[in-house]
Amino acid sequence: MLRVGLTGGIGAGKSTVVSRFAQRGAWIIDSDRLAREVVEPGSEGLRAVVGAFDEKILTVDGALDRPALAARVFDDADARRRLNAILHPLVATRSAQLLMTAPPDAVVVQDIPLLVETGLEAGFPLVVVVYTDLEVRFRRLVERGMPEADVHARIAAQATDAQRRAAADVWLDNTGPRQDTLAAVDRLWTERLVPFEDNLRHHRRAPRHVAPLLVAPEDSWSQQAQRMITRIAAVAGSRAHRIDHIGSTAVPGLDAKDVLDVQVVVTDLDAARCLAGELIEVGLVRPDADPWWDHARDGSIREKAMVTNADPGRAVNCHIRPAGSPTWREALLLRDWLRAHPAGAREYAELKHGLVAQQPSNIEVYAELKTPFMHSALDRAQQWARQTGWQVT
Repeated sequence: MLRVGLTGGIGAGKSTVVSRFAQRGAWIIDSDRLAREVVEPGSEGLRAVVGAFDEKILTVDGALDRPALAARVFDDADARRRLNAILHPLVATRSAQLLMTAPPDAVVVQDIPLLVETGLEAGFPLVVVVYTDLEVRFRRLVERGMPEADVHARIAAQATDAQRRAAADVWLDNTGPRQDTLAAVDRLWTERLVPFEDNLRHHRRAPRHVAPLLVAPEDSWSQQAQRMITRIAAVAGSRAHRIDHIGSTAVPGLDAKDVLDVQVVVTDLDAARCLAGELIEVGLVRPDADPWWDHARDGSIREKAMVTNADPGRAVNCHIRPAGSPTWREALLLRDWLRAHPAGAREYAELKHGLVAQQPSNIEVYAELKTPFMHSALDRAQQWARQTGWQVT
């Protein structure tokens, strides 16, 4: 099963996207519908809302008067917090119940309008944000009969586009023609969601290039890595001493394989193995080659745990290293030395391009050919650390 969190601003057209996902076979959980369900007449949810806001938010027949409640909470942050404290746990419980009834091979799309605002994005292996240009959203809402002042207020009360973009694994632009949006949903379903679910269910890494392929640096790598770090942290909790973006994609301006390397430091190997098994919750699976080993600069060989991406749209290597191993510190030191020494980063890039030009048969051969440079760079980095007082922060 794959769980997908779907969100977007008011008027962005989420319903169009959700409807298309349903047509393709997705299992839909609509949080807005559940929010209405949990406060139906006679429900404990409605009694709790009345207890918090009095009976003036009821209609004459005892149902929730939504416009009256909206008027009470819209400009009152404390009132919204009280309402959300009642509704969100009820909706979460009902969502969990529905999730348990989904088939084991389901792609579950959870439509959550306030996904970013409530900080729930880390709980999903993939987040899709439906985006529409602000002017288009404004026009759509006014055409539906919403007063312009209310449109401005509602948009202002929600997350910004920048906040949603930071949470988005997929940015689905719904500004253009409807058929373009539907085609984008179809591609996403076929090329990413269906294989992602299948890989997860079979605990299988998504396919990658056998030989190394270098690409130009992307400004979004750090943001993508941060999303993965946030997800891992939600699973690891206090077991993670630290979680960092490491490797070439963590060095601005450095050409690299389009693979995010993330490092988690835990107490010992037992904790590393345990966490590796649990990270399937955020779309990471243990590869077939197990155990995994690090070669430290001092010549020692240290075991670690490793998980990689089931998502075909984002390659990730997550190295889970015991605190007693020197290799986690070396990874951070090398990263920081390369960041502080553009000449060293250029030297590394030239070496990598030269090795790729030799057409190594696979990634393992490529990594082995880089070893002499890595040892030399670490020697220089350790000297730099002594000179500057560099410490792991």
